[in-house]
Amino acid sequence: MKTKFILHGGFKPGQTEEDNSKFYNEILKDAPEGAKILLVCFAKDTERVSAATTKVMAEFNKNKCQKEITFEIASEESFVEQVKFADVIYLHGGRTLKLLDTLKRFTNLKELFSGKIVAGESAGANVLGKFCYSPSADEVIECLDILPIKIIPHYSEEYRGKLDGVGKELESVFLSEYKYRVFNIED
Repeated sequence: MKTKFILHGGFKPGQTEEDNSKFYNEILKDAPEGAKILLVCFAKDTERVSAATTKVMAEFNKNKCQKEITFEIASEESFVEQVKFADVIYLHGGRTLKLLDTLKRFTNLKELFSGKIVAGESAGANVLGKFCYSPSADEVIECLDILPIKIIPHYSEEYRGKLDGVGKELESVFLSEYKYRVFNIED
């Protein structure tokens, strides 16, 4: 079984919106008709969840072509069951440590994600690797190790070398704003 991961470098608040159509098209192109998309906002502060989900749902709907899709917002209490029934898991950006603390409560995430499309934006991309550098926290963080990478979202030259001291055997993934990378993993 194949699991598709799409990691996105995020964006800076207040920055002029660039076109993310390619990113959303990449997520949806292998999704089945009637795809169930689970929006995981665990990295966001509660007051930002509504605006974030509205924006992401609009982007998905703008890029779905003729596909029928449905959305569900993840809850910590129902997360495992929600992932089991989802076709796409979308890990929103926000605070990496907040998202990581929540996801670490679920010990079998790699198996739960198996065969799914998993998209992670900024903090959502960070947590999937072995290590990340979080520009907002200004620290290297050990993450979930679902993908054998070390990652920096919001990448710019000022972050060069931030991951040199960890995971020498791991691929380095540097994603600037609005850039994404696809990993297809055979389970």
